[in-house]
Amino acid sequence: MPGHDERNSRLTTTAGAPVADNQDSLTAGDRGPVLMQDWQLIEKLAHQNRERIPERVVHAKGWGAHGVFTVTGDISHLTCARVLQPGTQTPMIARFSTVAGEMGAADHERDVRGFALKFYTEEGNWDLVGNNTPVFFVRDPLKFPDFIHTQKRHPRTNLRSARAMWDFWSLSPESLHQVTILFSDRGLPASPMHMNGYGSHTYSLWNDTGDRVWVKFHFKTCQGHRHYTNAEAETVVGKTREGYQEALFGAIEDGNAPRWIVQVQIMTQAQADALAFNPFDVTKVWPHADFPPVEIGMLELNRNPDNYFTEIEQLAFSPSNVVRGIGHSPDRMLQGRIFAYADAHLYRLGTHYEALPVNRPRCPVHHYHKDGAMRFFENAPNSDAYYEPNSFGGPIEERSFAEPPLRIEGPATRFDHRAENDDFSQPRALFVLFDDGEKVRLFANIAAAMSGVPDFIIERQIELFAQVHPDFGAGVCAALDAVDPQF
Repeated sequence: MPGHDERNSRLTTTAGAPVADNQDSLTAGDRGPVLMQDWQLIEKLAHQNRERIPERVVHAKGWGAHGVFTVTGDISHLTCARVLQPGTQTPMIARFSTVAGEMGAADHERDVRGFALKFYTEEGNWDLVGNNTPVFFVRDPLKFPDFIHTQKRHPRTNLRSARAMWDFWSLSPESLHQVTILFSDRGLPASPMHMNGYGSHTYSLWNDTGDRVWVKFHFKTCQGHRHYTNAEAETVVGKTREGYQEALFGAIEDGNAPRWIVQVQIMTQAQADALAFNPFDVTKVWPHADFPPVEIGMLELNRNPDNYFTEIEQLAFSPSNVVRGIGHSPDRMLQGRIFAYADAHLYRLGTHYEALPVNRPRCPVHHYHKDGAMRFFENAPNSDAYYEPNSFGGPIEERSFAEPPLRIEGPATRFDHRAENDDFSQPRALFVLFDDGEKVRLFANIAAAMSGVPDFIIERQIELFAQVHPDFGAGVCAALDAVDPQF
């Protein structure tokens, strides 16, 4: 073949040596045992034993794609972040996921969906790690491991435990808002393209003069909302456990790139001080009437990964990845995630996970982190500059990139996050928005999920629903009676 370089099609070992026979093991004679000298066989078996890495503790089952974020609005007066300047286009990658299921779980399960985005900006990577819901189950990171235990397998039965879930929720009134969303129609999206995304937490934007505002990020689907009932999802799962992967991959391959309108809610410090509830509480939403969403851009996913493992399974997000002009907030859960996410990747992927191609920033990177397992990138051009400060021209700090300080109030102590906290008004506002059909499905979904749960836990949970709205508690009671007349 003209121009054909046979070296490009020649099978080799990992060390580059050409392979003469990839069909037969090396043996002592025609019927003899396999020889330990067969280094090619040993290499293949040893690598196969190591092809899997630990799956994510949560959000293990996921689907993702590459895309672009285009800024169409103008909030340049609020932030100096280049990624948010008018007209800017930034390459990015997204990963959607379920929370509770393992890698082999079915895609169409009633669960919260992760909605995680990595933007490869000119000034470093910005990660926005959210969900398809604007709130979460708990507001304090000290409770997060306990909550996740209830979503995973019982240590004795090795089965998912409805008893554990409802026991925790019935003892945690702050979960009511998220539980109401989860068991509503929107708790089971038909595909990743047919759901919204939310940053969920409160973040901040700051400008060149050091002025800060608080923000929440919203991603509104352009494909419209589509959701399944439990029965419809069971039919889908009976045919395929990979419905989300098939839908997302297929849409992009067919040229139907999914899109989301990007919006922000904006709150000043004065507004935060005057608010009747804690604006940094992730179990609460900011009322749209008081803080109307402002459209700032468009998110489009237009390219599937070439290798799922290297580009999606090794994809690592962390709220600690922010860029100049974007900051954090006193949100307790966000503060916990700033540590926990990066730490999880160090365990799961290794010391240099951020140097892997999918995680590597598209801008120059200069740091003094040394060695460690799988150190695979080159030294800095000047190998004498391996510490800081130094006299050999190594990278130095840039004070102009400093974020203005967050306002800190009061001494370090443990404040009761439940004291005088209203966990009922916002779920009530959501509940009264549902029409009769939505309420009937909500009650039925909850009743189905309570199968096998002890009566005392059910009764405790119904008391919470009744505090949200009397019709909520009564509706769940009636649905339970329909399922089990003994209740």
